Amino acid sequence: MLATLERMEILDQAEQLSMMIMESDVVEYYRFCLNKVKSNRDTQRKIRAFSKEKELYEEVQRFGRYHPEYHKVMRNIRELKREMDMDIHVAEFKKAENDLQALLDEVSVLIGKSVSEQIKVPTGNPFFDSSSSCGGGCSTGGSCGCS
Repeated sequence: MLATLERMEILDQAEQLSMMIMESDVVEYYRFCLNKVKSNRDTQRKIRAFSKEKELYEEVQRFGRYHPEYHKVMRNIRELKREMDMDIHVAEFKKAENDLQALLDEVSVLIGKSVSEQIKVPTGNPFFDSSSSCGGGCSTGGSCGCS
């Protein structure tokens, strides 16, 4: 019974942490940028054009350079991707997305490390992954102590 109460307390605190993150400036800016991407007609036109060409690209990839439209589709997909990525709203959104991911990665690492230095927390960020206690993995003779 005590373990169940403790578990409920942990879940309540996790929910409070989640609400703090949801109300943070980082998430607010992410939502603002997402709204700008969704509501700007020119940005949406660029995204739709890229998505449409991406379907052709995937079809061409099945046949490779032997597809009759290979070079044309490859050139078009690069141009449309560049045009989409250079859109100010897309660029701002990607930065906001990266900032939010960085915040979530930091929180994950803090929680994991508060339990144990050996806890592996998947962040997808080499900055956090390289700070693991086994610099380079256990087989390298690192100082992690696991043998």
